[in-house]
Amino acid sequence: MNRPVRIAVDLQPQHADYASIRAAAVRAEEMGADIVFNWDHFFPLSGDADGRHFECWTMLASFAEVTERVEIGALVSAVGYRNPDLLADMARTVDHISDGRLILGLGAGWFARDYEEYGYSFGTAGTRLSALRDALPRIENRLTVINPPPLRDIPILIGGGGERRTLRYAARHADIWHGFGRPDVIRHKSEVLESWCAREGRDPAEIERSCGANPLKPESGDAYLDAGATLLTLSFDGRTNYDLAPLAEWTAWRDGRNRA
Repeated sequence: MNRPVRIAVDLQPQHADYASIRAAAVRAEEMGADIVFNWDHFFPLSGDADGRHFECWTMLASFAEVTERVEIGALVSAVGYRNPDLLADMARTVDHISDGRLILGLGAGWFARDYEEYGYSFGTAGTRLSALRDALPRIENRLTVINPPPLRDIPILIGGGGERRTLRYAARHADIWHGFGRPDVIRHKSEVLESWCAREGRDPAEIERSCGANPLKPESGDAYLDAGATLLTLSFDGRTNYDLAPLAEWTAWRDGRNRA
């Protein structure tokens, strides 16, 4: 399967007022991004730990209203924050608000403060991965029985690079796998994902490979593409007032590669 190269913008909802975040989502669409992500945390992950921050899913509903073309989604939602059936219902609702543009990003979670200050059990990496394993079929089932159903088969994105469990769950359930690291790391993790696909009876070509990239280094795009990633995500936050200027070079690179 020959996939087109796609560019996503991750608008990290930290250190900003909401008007700036909303304006950045509109600007990303105008500049040609394919996807606008946010993240599902409750506190900043960098900079002032007690700085300004906003919640993920209410924001995605707003993104759905102020954009028209881009896909939208969380990179990613930790399944431990919400009942899985409720999360599926939220996803279905945002899918309708957006006229079928939602990507459902899911992961096991890792940031202890999110759990502890909001009253969720942080547990261990093992218990959080077990929660992801158990949540995925519940979410998939709820999306098949909910009325009205989603406007499309909502793509499921699974984020993380754990080779024993996360990549196995991605092989079973994901339409998109999102990894982290240098191109050589992405290549290796992608190979592990393919090995799990073989064991799970899944065609690995069905899974789009995604990763983060440095917005200031568009020259790195070819290396990530050679490593198998066709969806590259550029992250921005309020400390630079969501300066999306680097996006222009990345979309030009994308268009050139897609024409080749």
